[in-house]
Amino acid sequence: MNLFARRSDVLPGFNLALGFTLLYLSLIVLIPLSAVFIKTASLTWEAFWTTVTGSRVLASYRLSFGASLIAAVLNATFGLLVAWVLVRYEFPGKRLVDALVDLPFALPTAVAGIALTAVYAENGWIGQWFAAVGVKVAFTPLGILVAMTFIGLPFVVRTVQPVLEDIEHELEEAAACLGADRLQTFRRVILPAIAPALATGFALAFARAVGEYGSIIFIAGNMPMVSEITPLLIIAKLEQYDYVGATAIASVMLVFSFVLLLLVNLLQGWSQRRRAG
Repeated sequence: MNLFARRSDVLPGFNLALGFTLLYLSLIVLIPLSAVFIKTASLTWEAFWTTVTGSRVLASYRLSFGASLIAAVLNATFGLLVAWVLVRYEFPGKRLVDALVDLPFALPTAVAGIALTAVYAENGWIGQWFAAVGVKVAFTPLGILVAMTFIGLPFVVRTVQPVLEDIEHELEEAAACLGADRLQTFRRVILPAIAPALATGFALAFARAVGEYGSIIFIAGNMPMVSEITPLLIIAKLEQYDYVGATAIASVMLVFSFVLLLLVNLLQGWSQRRRAG
């Protein structure tokens, strides 16, 4: 067998297709992102370290990454529940609920931020009930968590949903015949099958929340050291014409995002290998 044999394809040859791919990715992704590191390279190491480890910057890191992590955990939990209901049950309005899951994808982030602020403000439909017990949502870190959860839910649902659809009911029936109760069936049969997809959805929701800007700035309050996310701090430095400082912080976020996306790709590969096996 010729290991280097190539099957025929209607697309251009490998060399031409690869050349166009690399050219497109270079113009759209590689060159613009390289400019961030080139601009940051004008700083000395001491100046770079001072910029990216300032007290205000560290506070924004803690808020951005901490709130993103909590939001991703919430989305992994309730996103699994939503996917389970959509796959396993039939009920009136199911198509509407299924469409609503994708709403954060299509909704402009500014519209989402304004809507969340209006609903969770102290005089909003939901915010007034929290205010009655002394909990303020809008213009606090809690509001940031709400916005991050809102925009991250579809990533978990749409990642887990097809895997749940592919699980054969015969496996659950076999577990029941062997004496397993519902909890044992879920823990030992269903959860191992969906774990890679759930981990991928978690990572995607986390990455999306870390980079979110538009829907958060309206509900955050944007107070330095309290409710200021890292993307907003980058914008603030640009408005102050501190381009080098902005690119230094952006480079840290870029490296973190790259590592996170690499992890997502590894999880997706693991998921595909498990499903194929």
